[in-house]
Amino acid sequence: MNFIEDFIKKESSSGILLIITTVLALILSNTLMSPLYQSFLHIPVEIRIGALHLDKSLYHWVNDGLMAIFFLLIGLEVKRELMEGHLSSVRQVALPGIAAVGGMAIPAVVYMAFNADNPIAVSGWAIPTATDIAFALGILSLLGKRVPVSLKIFLMALAIIDDLGAIVIIAIFYTKQLSMLSIGIAAIALLFLVALNMFRVTKKAAYFIIGAVLWVSVLKSGVHATLAGVALAFTIPLRAEDKEGRKFSPLKELEHSLHFWVAFFILPLFAFVNAGVDVTKISFDQMAGPVPMGIMLGLFVGKQVGVFGFSWVAIKLKLAKLPEGSNWLQLYGVSILTGIGFTMSLFIVSLAFEDDSVFFYTDKLAILVGSFFSGVVGYLLLKAGKKA
Repeated sequence: MNFIEDFIKKESSSGILLIITTVLALILSNTLMSPLYQSFLHIPVEIRIGALHLDKSLYHWVNDGLMAIFFLLIGLEVKRELMEGHLSSVRQVALPGIAAVGGMAIPAVVYMAFNADNPIAVSGWAIPTATDIAFALGILSLLGKRVPVSLKIFLMALAIIDDLGAIVIIAIFYTKQLSMLSIGIAAIALLFLVALNMFRVTKKAAYFIIGAVLWVSVLKSGVHATLAGVALAFTIPLRAEDKEGRKFSPLKELEHSLHFWVAFFILPLFAFVNAGVDVTKISFDQMAGPVPMGIMLGLFVGKQVGVFGFSWVAIKLKLAKLPEGSNWLQLYGVSILTGIGFTMSLFIVSLAFEDDSVFFYTDKLAILVGSFFSGVVGYLLLKAGKKA
């Protein structure tokens, strides 16, 4: 339980920092500082090693490079939860698993209801399917003991399954034209990583070196580079022994080490470079368009309907139980909080619409608006509800 409490505490602190960096990005992008902000985003960063040449803007290095570390952490969390945590048995995974399916399916349906006839907009169907665990747990932390720990664990497990779903969606639906040479190199690197695990190699440096080769080859292949982080995570050993026979966990050690950097550097920097929307150039008529409406209603309405509705059905059919010490109103409040998409939604929008201006930035603003209302309404409902 100490590990879970430590995890929740760190994610909560990160959520507060995410709010600060988001507000800062919005201020900079809507004042006289806007040119400086845009210049920062487009700082060229180049790496050249022999024939290998990587030349991207700071914005793309954050989204393709640093976010691979974020996905590495997600992969580590998913593997640990699957092997010995709250996703390790059918009984434990039933309610958050069913709720996560509803929380991904219904928002996608809501979005498609607005955009099915637009071939460009259709690719954004996955934008409102995500849940931002840092923000959601951050808001729950503000409620203290008013919300039982079982609901926090439910939300954490749901968000992890949600992230796993997002990984699958990115791998299948947001892959560009493939380079078979690069995919071949990536496959060889992955086989080496699997071999390291099978031969019980515990030196993390060995995994990182081959992992770097995997990341570069995936980056060049047309598959999104962040998936290399997930693949690397699943090869890190959960259990190992040192030369003296003492047991330890390379996976948990790495997960613990990465949490600080992801929570307090990578995610805030990602929010800063992605949330800077110039709202002065966006009209109410534009925000009433099918894409922003699909995203806002997908997050605020689709998420709560999907998560709570699927949970209600699962509990009534006795496929799962209501989290211990909680009531239906609290479960509904937490369901609303899952509409806080933010980090993963912003990430998916950068994949779905590579030209940021194609919908006049209303897509990003819609994510902020939908997430804002989900957070505020969810918080107020949980605060007003009686403690179970």
